[in-house]
Amino acid sequence: MNFQLANRSNRLAAVLERVARADPGLKIPTQPQQGNGEHLVDVLVVTADQPQTAEQIFDQLRWGGQIIFVSADRAAVVQFSLQLPAAGFEITQNPSAVAQGPLGLAIPFLSRKTHYLVARKMQLVAPGQITERFTYHVHLSRAQGQDECVVVKEVPTLEMVMSRLRSKWPQLPDEVIEKRARKFSDKIFPIFLTREAAILKIVNRDLPDVYRDRIPKLLELERDERGYARRLSLSWLRNGGEPLSQVEFARQSADLLRVLHDHVGVMHLDLRLDNFVITPKGVGFVDFGSAVRADENLKESPLLNNLFEELMRTSEIQRMLFSMTRTGQVTSQAISSGLHKVDKAVDYFYLAVQINSPHSNPDLKDLIRYDKESAEAKLLSRLTEQILRPPDPANPPFRSAADILGGIEQVERELRGEQPVTA
Repeated sequence: MNFQLANRSNRLAAVLERVARADPGLKIPTQPQQGNGEHLVDVLVVTADQPQTAEQIFDQLRWGGQIIFVSADRAAVVQFSLQLPAAGFEITQNPSAVAQGPLGLAIPFLSRKTHYLVARKMQLVAPGQITERFTYHVHLSRAQGQDECVVVKEVPTLEMVMSRLRSKWPQLPDEVIEKRARKFSDKIFPIFLTREAAILKIVNRDLPDVYRDRIPKLLELERDERGYARRLSLSWLRNGGEPLSQVEFARQSADLLRVLHDHVGVMHLDLRLDNFVITPKGVGFVDFGSAVRADENLKESPLLNNLFEELMRTSEIQRMLFSMTRTGQVTSQAISSGLHKVDKAVDYFYLAVQINSPHSNPDLKDLIRYDKESAEAKLLSRLTEQILRPPDPANPPFRSAADILGGIEQVERELRGEQPVTA
């Protein structure tokens, strides 16, 4: 849209005013916004003269973001509305019109109608799209008559799993694909989803109050006939708010991990940046499907023990830890001890990596101020090096999330010009 023209358009202004009245929480941009694969936006205003499909718009919006589609032609709005459900959107304000005549007044026979609708991006992944970033079928949902969205996380269908496996191993016969897919959809995914519900109950119960809005709350659990979880309803930790500095992002992340480890007694084990959120309440973690209690003995269940042994061999984090240990990028024995194991060291390792490269998740790019040439980036890079490759690998100074938090606080002191404290 040409916002220079749009700002002089009384008709568009009238539509946006009507939309804002209907949804006071919707923050309509006053400047042009255009998302892309790297920078996503919360609200996109699109006019019918822009050649964009609902599928193209999906890739420009954050999860839960909204599109305001505006046209002088009612048929264009109706036609666009028909694209939305199949593209992962839900209409939040039905096709409507604002009538406006001379001097901005609605005058019978002289007024012209401007048509519009508003829709929200409900699916985490576009329908039909295959991605390595997310495993379960995750989407937003609204109870009838309710404005608040919740997150629904459910075991993917057999067809979804088969499509993903085919994209990864196209050479495998269909019968092999189906056999593997059934194992995932009937056994592995339900087990891990059941564990996530159990872990979240513990975290929701034991997390200190000041941190409780930074972890999803388990709202509802739906089980299958065997007692396994098939679907969870969770509170939605929506990305947004004022951007954080890189060092503040690092500090809050380390502090939350410290509390999970030392106060709640839970290891996350999957701290990929896709499982971080930044909300007005602070940095949070999601996806506790791989989490384990610190005092849990997995060997009591042969099935569970085998599943976690496989996970600790094949997960993205373990593959990276193995590679970096082999090449000498990780020498700390406190971290390398977590190789192929269920261990807190796995969380220390990935936390150190993520705070040093905070923009790999496009949802967070505009929420973390990061410049690799800045003083804070260089100091945090130095800290990451000290965590992963200490001078004395057998006696590293960083052995816990609390130690890493202390290192980040030291970086903050150095940035403020205070005397550095020796680690």
